[in-house]
Amino acid sequence: MNDERLTVAQAADGTGAPRPDISEPGRADRGVLPEQPEQPEPPRKRKRRSPGPVTLLLLPAFVTVTGVAAFLALGGLPGQATDDDSAADPSAAVDIDPSYIPWLRKAASACTVLEPSVLAAQIDQLSGWSDDSDELSGQKGIAAFTDDEWRTWGKDDDGNGRSSPRDPADAIMALGRRDCSLAGTVTELRTEGRINGDLVELTLAAYAAGPDAVTEAGRVPSTARTYLDEVQALLPRYEALDREDSGSAGGTAGALLTAPVSPLTITSPFGSREHPLTGVTKLHTGVDFAAPQGAQVVAARRGRVVFAALTSAYGNRIVIDHGTIQGKRVETTYSHLSSLGTAVGQTVEAGAPIGRVGSTGLSTGPHLHFEVVLDGYYTDPRPWVVPDGV
Repeated sequence: MNDERLTVAQAADGTGAPRPDISEPGRADRGVLPEQPEQPEPPRKRKRRSPGPVTLLLLPAFVTVTGVAAFLALGGLPGQATDDDSAADPSAAVDIDPSYIPWLRKAASACTVLEPSVLAAQIDQLSGWSDDSDELSGQKGIAAFTDDEWRTWGKDDDGNGRSSPRDPADAIMALGRRDCSLAGTVTELRTEGRINGDLVELTLAAYAAGPDAVTEAGRVPSTARTYLDEVQALLPRYEALDREDSGSAGGTAGALLTAPVSPLTITSPFGSREHPLTGVTKLHTGVDFAAPQGAQVVAARRGRVVFAALTSAYGNRIVIDHGTIQGKRVETTYSHLSSLGTAVGQTVEAGAPIGRVGSTGLSTGPHLHFEVVLDGYYTDPRPWVVPDGV
């Protein structure tokens, strides 16, 4: 994704221009060797003494006890429970980039069979969330698409000007389209009575072995069983993604945001564009929603107002800090407002009025410029706010 860094100072002056980060965490000083400690004198050699009779009697027992203790420490008997069962708990927390979560939900919303957890488990099984290419198979990106497959399913879903299986957002959406197409096929086959089974399992089987193999077997074919078992074993890790409240305070990650204006009509999407007034081509850091002068603008999520003032470029601008999602801070911004209905330091609830639509700053007419800032970087707001692809 084309992301830019947002700082408090940039929010205040309205330029949005990134400032260089001169710090290099973890960098060690070079060219300076540590002072060498004085080397001790080698110890004097002592004469070895033969083991006494007591040692000879006790040594075998000591070795036996030590071996048993070491065996138990390394895992004990087969099937024995251990105190720390987190490694065996499939629902233990898994680190997923929070910017992927809205795309997983948006992709799954394309059909009723899919859930975000299914897509996440598939990607985990296919690539382990690594975007490294498989040189032998030609598979690329986190969803492991080949070039031929990408020509069928790939699109520029995040609007950054390119369609690539290496782009996580594009890859997630393409996998959703492919799965939903297979889900439609197996649904028809089951309705006709030609196959039988759970639709999710049949969809995953069709992904692994093809619809023809599923049709011939009349169920999940044996050739797809290993893939299906592996994906299903990973599902519990991602079940929290299926709960709409999982991104709320105390949740795990990524709830979709409340629409800041209604209806949501996008007039300019996130991505590279030529500014209509300045003529400069650069990243459009948010989306523009069409709205009449004076229309109500509301907070997209509960949070604390950290900026609310007039700026040269953004006009009247509000920035709300919503806290962290899996360790990454989420902020939303609201610009070109005709009036400010909140102040710095106030806590607002999702859906609470915070201002009115206007055309202040560098603007060609009334609209809301809305941004989502994830851990200091601009990200496409559409999957966070518009799950149905408006």
